Amino acid sequence: MSEKVVIALGGNAILQSKQEATYKNQLENVRKSSEIIARIVNNGHRVIITHGNGPQVGNILRQNEEAKDVVPPLPLDVCSAESQGFIGYMMDQTLKNELGKLGLNNSVVSILTQTEVSKDDPAFQNPTKPIGKFFTEEEAKKLAEEKNWAVMEDAGRGWRRVVASPMPKFIHGSEVIKKLTDDNIIVIAAGGGGIPVVKNEDGTFTGIEAVIDKDRSGFRLAEEVKADVFMILTDIQNVYVNYGKPDQKALTHVKLDELEQYVKEGQFAAGSMGPKVEAVIKFAEQGGRAIICSLDQAELAMEGKAGTQITK
Repeated sequence: MSEKVVIALGGNAILQSKQEATYKNQLENVRKSSEIIARIVNNGHRVIITHGNGPQVGNILRQNEEAKDVVPPLPLDVCSAESQGFIGYMMDQTLKNELGKLGLNNSVVSILTQTEVSKDDPAFQNPTKPIGKFFTEEEAKKLAEEKNWAVMEDAGRGWRRVVASPMPKFIHGSEVIKKLTDDNIIVIAAGGGGIPVVKNEDGTFTGIEAVIDKDRSGFRLAEEVKADVFMILTDIQNVYVNYGKPDQKALTHVKLDELEQYVKEGQFAAGSMGPKVEAVIKFAEQGGRAIICSLDQAELAMEGKAGTQITK
């Protein structure tokens, strides 16, 4: 039976942590992702794709800063819009190509998407969202001193710059995205969590410097388009408890109350798995099926045969 699925693709699926950030490398990674997504479409599902942009927006911001004496730098929300544009272009193109190989002619559209946040969100006083490349601790602390960055260790993978990551309140254009998906058009939307904007007292909107967590925005998007399935694709096959310890355990089919208990135990790191688990819990609470799995097992996970499956 056809299900409407929101697929949240991690920024590391576009650029992996040790890769050089060339366009060629990123395009090939996106092509591999599109090949798998095309198979999910071929199985009869209606698909909306959202994606992270941590590595990409960090690099764009770094380019702006390094060239500031030649070209005036742009604010972080504009850098986020740039990342949405070029990642959306790659996904749009490669997905059409992969669908064509399967004999499918679904229309694909990439929508530049703004996400509303609150200017009073406490996240602006406590940056936690890692962006850009990885550094050693020594390199990161030197850059923090030189450039007035906030830096932190990122889930055992190295040190990175961190910026504010406010909670998403509303995905602008979600009603249009829903209509397109209902007509079996594949939509790429809310990339990088969406371009962060705030609503002013006079009802107008203004961009604000931040990077929204794509999993939290992915949940909001799945909620607003009334998706049946919310799938987060990451670089591990399952959610684990006691991760990295001798008694680590992979979660396969898990009920909400069990997962919530693990959250209370502090099993999931705030900068990596924490927001993912938070997002799938919220979706499952509303009666939907939520999945966290690796990209290569996405097709099996849609059939309930892989990944971590979360239900109410």
